[in-house]
Amino acid sequence: MTAVTEPITVPPAPGRRPGPWRRGRVIAVLAALTAVLLLAHPLVPNWAGNAGSLLETVLPWTGLLVVPLLVAALIRRSALALVALLLPALVWGASFGGRLFDKRGSGGDFTIVSHNVNDENPDPAGTARSLAASGAQVIALEELKRSEVPKYEDALAAAYPHHSVQGTVGIWSTYPIHDTEPVAIMPWTRALRTTVDSPQGPVAVYVAHLPSVRVRVDSGFTANSRDAALGLLSDALVAETAPRKVLVGDFNGTTDDRALTPITSRMQAAQDEVGDGFGFSWPASLPLARIDQIFVTGVRPVAAWTLPATGSDHLPVAATLTL
Repeated sequence: MTAVTEPITVPPAPGRRPGPWRRGRVIAVLAALTAVLLLAHPLVPNWAGNAGSLLETVLPWTGLLVVPLLVAALIRRSALALVALLLPALVWGASFGGRLFDKRGSGGDFTIVSHNVNDENPDPAGTARSLAASGAQVIALEELKRSEVPKYEDALAAAYPHHSVQGTVGIWSTYPIHDTEPVAIMPWTRALRTTVDSPQGPVAVYVAHLPSVRVRVDSGFTANSRDAALGLLSDALVAETAPRKVLVGDFNGTTDDRALTPITSRMQAAQDEVGDGFGFSWPASLPLARIDQIFVTGVRPVAAWTLPATGSDHLPVAATLTL
């Protein structure tokens, strides 16, 4: 009998796992796209729900996109992805790395504090005393509730004998003020202009509270009213003849937002120039963005910082200047 020999089937050789320079291609592409987003954010159009302004409002936080990509690259043991992640890291560092440090200097002869006090502030008097403790020569307040104004006036009267309230914004000063008037940026008064007579000479001070913005599913970033008010405020500043100008307030926008270009192209943002870190001011419980600003021109900023929380949902912001 002849034995029947079964054919021998040789199993296919197992596929070789791609090397570290071939793994993680998707992660590498996402890293490159993150770098492009950081570099090319001005190209993101605003016509679709103000998408460009919304992105720029949170632009520093886009660096966090690197974190999950880094974790994925480590899990995949991908040298390609790790090298690619250097791109967004370097771009972010070049754009925002300088803001991580304390750039405050010493000296200066004029300190100003600005604070959106919140019209639902449960302790106006305590908030006013906290701001006065800063030792600032000028205090600017936004979102004042008419019925609460006397509480701020009483708490600040001793240290700040000169003051004016226009609509929902006000200014208190240790130095005399004059020529105070509302600035028409909205149908109701949310901005003022005054002259502060400092020992070093007059300073034109503007206090503004721009319209609020929201993120909505149906309309995107609702910043059109704010942007229109910014245009009117910019016009007033262009017409201002005083050589020393200081603009403070709640802008409901960051200095990275292109909508603030009419201001940032003409004035220095004290926090960006001489601030302590990013100086985020809102929300006070977990600050994520600096929407409260101090802008100057014709004077030299020396230091900028945020003050401790009060009864408001914003942190106060401060700057010392050399006039």
